[in-house]
Amino acid sequence: MSVLLSWRAMEPRLVGPGPFRATRLWNQTIELFREGMPLRRHRCHFKIYERCFAASEAVDWLHRLLRHNQNFGPEVTRIQTVQLLKKFLKNHVIEDIKGRWGKEDFEDNGQLYRFPPFSPLKPYPKRSPYGKEIVKFPNWDDLERDTFRDHIPVKPIVLSSEMWFKRHSIAIGEVPSCKLIHRRQLTEANLEKIWKSMTLSHLQKTLGVDSLNDMLDTKLVNPKHIIQNVYNVNKQGVVILEDKSKELPHWVLSAMKCLANWPRCPDLKQPTYSGFERDVFRTIADFYSHIKEPLLTFQFFDIFVSVLGLLQKERLAIEALQICCLLLPPPNRQKLQLLMTMMARISSNKDLPPLSDTVGTRTLMVQAFSRCILCSEDEVDLDELLAAKLVSFLMDNYHEILNASPALKTSVEEHVAHLQRVQIKYPGADTDTTLPVPSFCHQISTDEFEHQRINGCQEPLAGLLEKIATNTEMSRKEKKKRLKKFQKSYPDVYKERFPTPESEAALFPEKSKQKPLLLLWALKKPFQPFNRTRSFRM
Repeated sequence: MSVLLSWRAMEPRLVGPGPFRATRLWNQTIELFREGMPLRRHRCHFKIYERCFAASEAVDWLHRLLRHNQNFGPEVTRIQTVQLLKKFLKNHVIEDIKGRWGKEDFEDNGQLYRFPPFSPLKPYPKRSPYGKEIVKFPNWDDLERDTFRDHIPVKPIVLSSEMWFKRHSIAIGEVPSCKLIHRRQLTEANLEKIWKSMTLSHLQKTLGVDSLNDMLDTKLVNPKHIIQNVYNVNKQGVVILEDKSKELPHWVLSAMKCLANWPRCPDLKQPTYSGFERDVFRTIADFYSHIKEPLLTFQFFDIFVSVLGLLQKERLAIEALQICCLLLPPPNRQKLQLLMTMMARISSNKDLPPLSDTVGTRTLMVQAFSRCILCSEDEVDLDELLAAKLVSFLMDNYHEILNASPALKTSVEEHVAHLQRVQIKYPGADTDTTLPVPSFCHQISTDEFEHQRINGCQEPLAGLLEKIATNTEMSRKEKKKRLKKFQKSYPDVYKERFPTPESEAALFPEKSKQKPLLLLWALKKPFQPFNRTRSFRM
């Protein structure tokens, strides 16, 4: 019970994405191994040694630790554990009872080992191994310069009443004259910069890190590879190479199809024999083991290792791997797509005879191809375990990961369409059509916000209302119509200018109704027809 409680107390924490993840995992594993490995008294050659352990005991304990560690997973094998302990002995994490270390002669047996007095943790590099190239967005308003802005200052826009009148003319019933602005055609270089900047920005956002500088040398990212991997593909999503000489040899492709479609082998014309499938598998494994560089390339090792920190969040990990695989050279991506398809089909093919007598088919796939998929140019102590973890995840999600990221593709295409779209420009509105993109903002206080809200919005509106009210060339009917629309759109500004009905009525004074002069004369001297008749009688 006490052993179980101590095991739970030292349960490893998840090492998330970020720079130097392999180094952080190495140091964490060493600390857990030194703190948790049981030490006891052992007898060897009639001599007693205190606080030591047997090699097989170390393999048992460390294997259990790695299998229960969410950074590695349950697919870690005992052979991989022995390989890690060999590296521990080489790096003086452990030593034999006579103090010897430096060679990888550790075996799974009863030889005795102990910990040295100090803990040989690896320090983090003080400087990034890659150049700090900041990914910047081009200034698309001036494509001919083909330069980037080093700094984009924030400049507040002050709109006059005339400007506000032109921008809100539709609300008050008048549309000013305008003209169409046709954007210049984007060149191939412009499109490549868009794809590169937006891809790296999307990857950084998915990983949730502040910078990619410590994980990826962005200068080595080729935007041509990204575009080809997205668009130049067949119906199955496999990238089509322009240089056919870089494709897989026909005999290797035939062997892969044979095992992937077993027992239906379309390219197989010769009769098979007992153990034929094992020989075919060894042929494929031998070809991939002799490639000069892993399929994920040396330069992208750190970024793929960083993505492993997201495996607990499956959707984010899949999206991040989608983007990372788009960075690969097309020949590497094609080989990876065909290999992962074969591995996944072989692992799930119940009709295929066992390819090994000692391990399962899935474990054999991981062991045989992990190193040709991911490894470091410099010897990294945990690269075998990290590669196995990544390959296992790729096998389970290869179909989705090795397709182009739909979110990234849609985002880039919409951005390109926006840049090429015809724009409408109003006279006098130049101040708000040349704003740089992207823009930046900074936090302000509540009082400053209220001040800007009043001065930047209320004053232009008040000026616009005053212009309508004092316009002598506007007819009475038209002025009432516009004031009514303004009151409906901006009731607060309207009420401040016309607080009472009397103030509003002062704009429209009533005309004096003077009666015609003839009518006034008639009222003063009424018509008397009888008097005129009486005068004729006299």
